[in-house]
Order: sequence, then C-alpha cells, then structure tokens
Amino acid sequence: MKPLFTIVFSLVFPFALGATEVTDTGAAAQDTALAAQAETVTDAQDEALDPDTTLLFLDAREVDVRDFIWERRIIVVMAETPDDPQFNRQLDALRERAAEFIERDAVVIFDAHPQDRSTLRQVLRPRAFMTAIIDKDGEVKARRPAVRSGRELMAVIDRFPTRRQEMLEQRPAGR
Repeated sequence: MKPLFTIVFSLVFPFALGATEVTDTGAAAQDTALAAQAETVTDAQDEALDPDTTLLFLDAREVDVRDFIWERRIIVVMAETPDDPQFNRQLDALRERAAEFIERDAVVIFDAHPQDRSTLRQVLRPRAFMTAIIDKDGEVKARRPAVRSGRELMAVIDRFPTRRQEMLEQRPAGR
C-alpha cells in the first residue's frame, strides 16, 4: 500500500513553484500576511532563495511537491483560515527553529485556503487544522491535528530511517 500511495502522491502535484522566505536569523513577516500574501517567485528570485540557508515557506496552491521528492522533507501545515490561531502558532514554532529545520533538509508548505482545493489538501484530507511530515521518499510519515513544538517535529524527523542514515554519514565516528 505504501509504494502505491507514494506513486500516486508523486503523480498528483502539477503546480508552479512559489515561495516566501524566513532566514536563519528569524526575520519573518506576520503569520497572516505570510499566508495571505504568498507570491509566485520569478527565476531571479528563485536563485536567491537557497533552501540550504533559508527555511522556505511555500503556498500549497503554488508548489509542485514532486520538486522536493528525494531532496527535502516537507512539513505541511493546513488550516481552514489564515487567521486560525493553531495555524499561526505552528508557523511561529517552525520559524523559531529555522536553522535546525534547514539542517534537516526541511521546507514548509502551508495551506489555509480550503476553498481552493489544492492537490496536497485533496491527498491529505485534513478535517480542520493539521500538521504532517512527508519524508524525502514522498511518504507521509506523521500527521497530527494539533500544534507540534519545533522540538517535537525535529524528534519525529530524527527517527526517520533516511535521517538516521544522514546523521551517520555526517558523524561516522558515532557508529
């Protein structure tokens, strides 16, 4: 079932890439503004957004998830409205630990517009607020209908087999 879901998941995302950014230093726009004013990135801007140094916050309506398979882990944050307090708290928790999420090859994809029926929303089918983590292999590894702290999200990511392998490769003396 998982391989079939992964294949279906990777085939259902025909979007143009769009982004807003939050840097390691924590400079961030207001949460509601982030959700409401995400704009399409031009080629020149795309080059300036380096996911190795910047935690990207991408709008689900404007992103192709296939671009991240085998490259990045995806943290998905969904809500019924950009003004949802849980939605804003979750984005704040991610911003607070941006450098640590960058180290874990993560990007954040948010969707606070259920009326637009993004493909990601159709696949994950949240009932209201939801946070999910999609590993590099395209498989949904964790989902929860509540806010998760940055520390908790990182602990979940660190348990993934692909992340454990990365940690061993970065620090081979730990074997």
